[in-house]
Amino acid sequence: MAGIKDWHDWHQPYADPESPLSQRLRLVQRHVAAWLDEHPEPTLTVVSACAGQGRDLLGVLAGRADAGRVRATLIEFDPRNAAVARELAAGTGADVTVVCGDAGATAAYADAVPADLVLLAGVLGNISDDDVRGTVTALPQLCAPNATVVWTRTRRAPDLTPAIRSWFAEAGFAERAFHAPDDVLFSVGVHRLTAPPRRLDPSLRLFRFT
Repeated sequence: MAGIKDWHDWHQPYADPESPLSQRLRLVQRHVAAWLDEHPEPTLTVVSACAGQGRDLLGVLAGRADAGRVRATLIEFDPRNAAVARELAAGTGADVTVVCGDAGATAAYADAVPADLVLLAGVLGNISDDDVRGTVTALPQLCAPNATVVWTRTRRAPDLTPAIRSWFAEAGFAERAFHAPDDVLFSVGVHRLTAPPRRLDPSLRLFRFT
């Protein structure tokens, strides 16, 4: 159907290491790797919303000897992307579950949270502004104490990233990093939960893709 984005084909620019998507991926992976280095706990829980093919997490785990301490849940609506993610996960040594489901519904997270690391790569730029705010506000329901959230968003006008950063603060998060490269329009943010986490309400609708 015309106007409907093919989320499997969306991954094709990863084949070009100089594409903005590949540059964004490397930056997200750098933060995932740094987070793993900073957390020596024997068990770490990760959840990735709208995970696509899982490259941001699985690409890091594939190169780490300590990947076995990671328990990850990847939630992805497109079954083709989910299948690719399962193939990539098989070689990491981590405990990875790929759920083919709707990451916009909190019910999808019932068995995956609270998480020590929440990945929102490619989510906040594809939903309405109201849903962005509602999702950020609800994030403490997905988080373990002191959890880290890594998120991405385009800065195409009108740039919503200043508001997003303020919404994270309102929701009880402290900003650890924010990247806005001059030569591309993507941004990457890293926030840590400083407020108490909240119990998951499995009846909520966080977002719908636009």
